[in-house]
Amino acid sequence: MSARSTKSSVRPTSRTADHPLGQIAEPSLGPAASLEAAGPSGLGRKWAAVFLTPSAVLIGVFLIFPAAWTLYLGLTNFSLVGFAAAHTTFEGLANYRNAITDPEFGNSLLITLVYVFGSAIVGQVVLGFAMAWKWKDWRSPLRRAVEALAIIAWIVPSSVVAFLWISYLQGNIGPLVEQGTLDFILHISTNWLLQFPLLSLIIFNVWRGSAFSMMLFNGALQSVPPSYLETARISGASEFQQLRDVVLPRIKGHVLTDVLLISLWTFNDFTPYLLTAGGPNGQTETLPVFVYKVAFQQGNLGYASAISLIMLVINSVIAVVYLSLLRSRNT
Repeated sequence: MSARSTKSSVRPTSRTADHPLGQIAEPSLGPAASLEAAGPSGLGRKWAAVFLTPSAVLIGVFLIFPAAWTLYLGLTNFSLVGFAAAHTTFEGLANYRNAITDPEFGNSLLITLVYVFGSAIVGQVVLGFAMAWKWKDWRSPLRRAVEALAIIAWIVPSSVVAFLWISYLQGNIGPLVEQGTLDFILHISTNWLLQFPLLSLIIFNVWRGSAFSMMLFNGALQSVPPSYLETARISGASEFQQLRDVVLPRIKGHVLTDVLLISLWTFNDFTPYLLTAGGPNGQTETLPVFVYKVAFQQGNLGYASAISLIMLVINSVIAVVYLSLLRSRNT
């Protein structure tokens, strides 16, 4: 018999029928097969809805509803005291027109912009980048100690930091503290929070918030290849030229992100109230402090809600400007 005929006479046998253990179960493909069977939606629309429902409820309760309620109150004369507390009426855009012509609102807006520009954009960004740039190649326990102190200043609660700075700048907060620490060091007698209130707040916020910028720029500078800087040094570039032509173009996105975040945080910062309560004579009355006074000291929640919505619009404009700059960089 030829090899060809022998080969053709052999028929494949069934593993299931001839195996001594009987039928053999087909191997399972595991979770991947289940996900594939569920289609492109993974677990399927039903289970996706189940998992998304809790987060959607939280967003609706703590974000969408308060925003809608604030929008509604801004269109009314709702108040905590007086006749309007029991007889709230719809006022339309009257609160917004009053805010535009209110000199106190204009003063608070100007103070807020100065506070944001001085302490966030100029102060925190510049100081945070300076620390990250100067220490990028410095390996020393002293560097780690200074970084730790900067981070501690950032994470300590605002009430604690405010009390420490009041005792540092002002003094006279009790029988044991009759002179501010700074006055004691300089051998002078100056009430900094009364004579230089806004400047004191700017310095305070720079001291407190620079740690975030420092950590962000530390990570950004690690993305700059050392060979680029070495090539620039060999070519005779100064440190400023390296910074301008090599470093900043590569970390522009990080700079814009940092400026955006700290600008929004500072714009909505309520800490100035803990130091000066908006005084003296409204010199440190930023918009969050102004809203607090209108809402809870004067009881005019309708007007305060309108100002809050104006603040939201300003924040949105700031975010859109920075995001457009970031998008233009990517394109």
